[in-house]
Amino acid sequence: MDVLSNLKYAPGSRKNRKRIGRGEGSGHGGTATKGMNGQMSRSGANHKAWFEGGQMPLQRRIPKFGFTNIFKVYSQVVNVDLLEKNASKLNGIVNPVSLKNAGLISNVKQPVKILGFGELKSSFQVEVNAISQSAKEKIEAAGGSIKLI
Repeated sequence: MDVLSNLKYAPGSRKNRKRIGRGEGSGHGGTATKGMNGQMSRSGANHKAWFEGGQMPLQRRIPKFGFTNIFKVYSQVVNVDLLEKNASKLNGIVNPVSLKNAGLISNVKQPVKILGFGELKSSFQVEVNAISQSAKEKIEAAGGSIKLI
């Protein structure tokens, strides 16, 4: 009968730690698994993970192209069909805090943009950073109001 006090790991599922630098009897004696010569066999040896021994480093060998705009603003997008699906959680008010509480966005501080995919029947008071033209038309057609933050 298996009781908590009798449980054991499966044979061969756990390996013993390699105890290096503990003499010949450890099975890792002599060079302590460091090999015969070279930088990494000596005490205090250290180099960065990306160091390639004087060879031209990978980040300098590969071609560079493109441009990354450091001022780009990434918006969190929410479609109107998601507003319709989560109407009971939103209670007619759409702002970053209510969207976060409904689980539709992950960060209150990041800008929110409403997009027009899907159908909308409920009316909402929308307070977001940006809205697409089609979403604006659908919200106003359903009797909602829009205010840009």
